[in-house]
Amino acid sequence: MLIPSLNHSLNELIDILYQLSDEEFSAKCPALSETTIGEHTRHIIEMFQCLATFYESGVLNYDLRKRNNLIQTNTEYAIQCLEEIKNTLERPSKEIELHQIIEGEEISIPSNYYRELLYNLEHCTHH
Repeated sequence: MLIPSLNHSLNELIDILYQLSDEEFSAKCPALSETTIGEHTRHIIEMFQCLATFYESGVLNYDLRKRNNLIQTNTEYAIQCLEEIKNTLERPSKEIELHQIIEGEEISIPSNYYRELLYNLEHCTHH
């Protein structure tokens, strides 16, 4: 159920992006606190990319995402990234150590791949 839900949400985002020009995608929007649809899309994409990148090592830190500005300004590139994400979702679940720095201190929390996919699905819905 998780993978189909993820694919559904990512396909909805792709459908929206096909309807936007690059100018609309990167225009500041008052309803989004003067951020852009592209910035929100980049954030979604990079969270998924980060999970995929660190899957093998089993040590995940979302703060290490790349922050590629091309994702937030080019709808075609963003769609390509989303398609790549869809192709990497189906993996066996495994233990993952989630690292985060909070108030200057690094903490480590046990998690697993499916839990992080669920987090990314919720995050995608939020944005």
